[in-house]
Amino acid sequence: MHASSLPPQTPWHRDWLSNIRGDLLAGLVVALALIPEAIAFSVIAGVDPKVGLYASFSMAVVIAFAGGRPAMISAATGAMALVMVTLVRDHGLQYLLVATVLTGLIQIVAGLLKLGVLMRFVSRSVITGFVNALAILIFMAQLPELTQVSWVVYAMTAAGLGIIYGLPLLTRAVPSPLVCIVLLTGVSMFLGLDIRTVGDMGALPDSLPVFLLPDVPLNLETLKIVLPYALTLAVVGLLESLMTASIVDEMTDTTSDKNRECVGQGVANIATGFIGGMAGCAMIGQSVINVRSGGRQRLSTLAAGVFLLVLIVFLGPWVSRIPMAALVAVMVMVSIGTFRWDSIRQLRHHPSSSSVVMLATVAVTVGTHDLARGVLAGVLLSGIFFAHKVGRMLAVVREAPAPGVLAYRVTGQVFFASSESFIAAFDHRGAQEAKISSVVIDVGLAHFWDITAIAALDQVVLKFRRAGIAVEVRGLNAASASLAGRFGVHDKTDAAGAPLH
Repeated sequence: MHASSLPPQTPWHRDWLSNIRGDLLAGLVVALALIPEAIAFSVIAGVDPKVGLYASFSMAVVIAFAGGRPAMISAATGAMALVMVTLVRDHGLQYLLVATVLTGLIQIVAGLLKLGVLMRFVSRSVITGFVNALAILIFMAQLPELTQVSWVVYAMTAAGLGIIYGLPLLTRAVPSPLVCIVLLTGVSMFLGLDIRTVGDMGALPDSLPVFLLPDVPLNLETLKIVLPYALTLAVVGLLESLMTASIVDEMTDTTSDKNRECVGQGVANIATGFIGGMAGCAMIGQSVINVRSGGRQRLSTLAAGVFLLVLIVFLGPWVSRIPMAALVAVMVMVSIGTFRWDSIRQLRHHPSSSSVVMLATVAVTVGTHDLARGVLAGVLLSGIFFAHKVGRMLAVVREAPAPGVLAYRVTGQVFFASSESFIAAFDHRGAQEAKISSVVIDVGLAHFWDITAIAALDQVVLKFRRAGIAVEVRGLNAASASLAGRFGVHDKTDAAGAPLH
């Protein structure tokens, strides 16, 4: 049958059945790598390991259907766990579950308000810095497993990296991270090696999650306690999820629906709160593992969640025997693959402002271990540099077309960053001394963006008028004229017809 005669793929078939083998194998790799991370994040938050494991299962399964980005993995994350520490310590798990549900509701509202478009304001330099910082944090998170340990751990980790990078040279039929985990687990069990395993991280749950309502009083006092945490969790979760979506978009050369992703994260967190799980969001590291292991569609995300639950509940005794060295090797691979190595070389060629933004994002993220703060710092710096650059795109040319007349031709953008330069370009004292009787300000090639710009125009006009010089402003475009009409005073008069000064 010719390709042209094949029936077109429906969206359902494309998202779920177009890459079955690759998605299932990638999902299994992700599930195995999720277990120690979910346990570790539970410990950070101060809750039982099953809270993080159930959350990872729920987030992955729900987001597979509700999310805006195929092949992206959502689960319990370190960034979210850090926000929960104080709430759990002061009020307990039940209040965390309420905060998780409220986090989901806030995220749904954000999606309905189409706040996903805010990703437009995140520059490529910020994204590069974010990715590099994440790679560094992933590597740093493996260091406790590689310090004060026996040589056997180093040998196993090195062997794991050898398998991960060497196997694809022979065959790509099976994801090399999966082969690494299986082989090293077999070697560890066969030789009876005394090394740290997944079981040493914490007890795995032996039952399925069940629906439950948080045992807290539903009153205003509870809302006052959980709302600040829920707002922070919602912002951190959406920021990390949208950043992850942008990165996976680039890796797979596809697009995603950012607003749907916001809603999907909210639905997933609500479901998670009602089965006893902690709030979660998209995970860049696990999403990279998924894509690099062959996952491309929603089936890979669903498989990761389902396999995770099966592994911890039904195959717990076997999973607990997986050596941490094998998972460390996988995460080191993720760290190396995530880091944008070409960004180091480009430091010499990119504009200095872009390099500063990228390095600042890395420094703040690594220094605080908070991805949200790093991105916020990068976005603020980008905005400052952009405003400074655009603020310099202003020119004011003075001409004397006739005796006693001065003409100023303004070209460029007038806003808060360029308003002082705009004011400084006009010399009312010099005009008064030169016996100038009339000034024409031509702004046909300029644009006034904000009330600071309009206030600057008012200041210039009124200074000339106070010096006894008539002023005419010409060429205001429609948007600038509208702004001047609402907030300007230079062209207004009082009840007696006198100008407002």
